[in-house]
Amino acid sequence: MRTLKAVLALSLITTFFNTSAQHLKMDQIMEDVFQEQDQNIFTIRLFDALTGDPVPDAFVIIENIGSYSSDSAGRVMFPRQPDGLLKAIFKKTGYISTLINIDVAAETILRNRYLVSPIMDIDQFRVVLSWDQQPEDLDAHFVKANSYHISFRNTRVLNDGTGQLDRDDMDGFGPETITVSQLSSDKEYTFSVNNYSAKINPSSNSLASSKATVWVYTNNKLLNTFYIPTTISGDTWTVFKVIQGVVVPQ
Repeated sequence: MRTLKAVLALSLITTFFNTSAQHLKMDQIMEDVFQEQDQNIFTIRLFDALTGDPVPDAFVIIENIGSYSSDSAGRVMFPRQPDGLLKAIFKKTGYISTLINIDVAAETILRNRYLVSPIMDIDQFRVVLSWDQQPEDLDAHFVKANSYHISFRNTRVLNDGTGQLDRDDMDGFGPETITVSQLSSDKEYTFSVNNYSAKINPSSNSLASSKATVWVYTNNKLLNTFYIPTTISGDTWTVFKVIQGVVVPQ
């Protein structure tokens, strides 16, 4: 049994690492802002959906602008563009080629962190969640009706093939990723996002302001991208259901 001293020590260590990780992410954002101003450029960053690590040496083609490679920090830098939607294609060996939408508004990129997925088995189904600096802790929940509930509370499922929470992020930005080996066509599934920070800190930023984004991968391609509505209320966003094998937005 854990002693009170051990529990407190573990809590302090976890807080230290979470705070350090968030500071690193904030440093990256500030670095991008200053560099963009000084050099009149834009920056996007690519991260591995399973590990959260930067993805270097990726090939990114931005429509009507040019082709670029990501550096060791996963950064892709390109000339500043007017407001609008830029379309780009991400490619790297060992990863799923992905169409990236870069939304420029008020002379800045609204979301400049992109999560890319390593190649999966053909039947696997993967959901990836990212968000902004605040709230610090959003949680992904994937529920199979009358069967299992994958979340930070129950990270592995063995009675329905293999399903797991690959990565649990508690310090902002994500990724938080869930992968299951195969979906049953005759069963219903629900994916939702919960603002866990609101449970431990009632003054936490609302879920609606989180800029949460959900990527859905299956058959080794990006199937859907969902952006949280800014009009949503409460601490839970029900993103989609899977009904008879079809992803249905909610």
